[in-house]
Amino acid sequence: QVQLVESGGGLVQAGGSLRLSCAASGSIFSISTMSWYRQAPGKQRELVAAITSGGSTNYQDSLKGRFIISRDNAKRTVYLQMNSLKPEDTAVYYCNSVIRNPITGGRGDYWGQGTQVTVSS
Repeated sequence: QVQLVESGGGLVQAGGSLRLSCAASGSIFSISTMSWYRQAPGKQRELVAAITSGGSTNYQDSLKGRFIISRDNAKRTVYLQMNSLKPEDTAVYYCNSVIRNPITGGRGDYWGQGTQVTVSS
């Protein structure tokens, strides 16, 4: 069984910063891409940023320059540094990881439970 546990969400004023963390644990042989998604009320879930095991990153165009994704492979943790936050960044942020099972060798797509980020104006 695999678990992704997110932390770091909360309430922040516009212009402020937050750092989200997501730690993977359980039956893990390897982790390839780790990503952050977000879902605002009434909207579809959207990709925020992704990072491969080698460190290559991909961002939603509108967030480049404000958000930074990083990972610590030894800790099986992905981070999202969010700067210059805006009210429109308010959403539930979800961690996603593609993880290979050590027994079956199969890859699975796993999600965290989500962490709320609220940016006040």
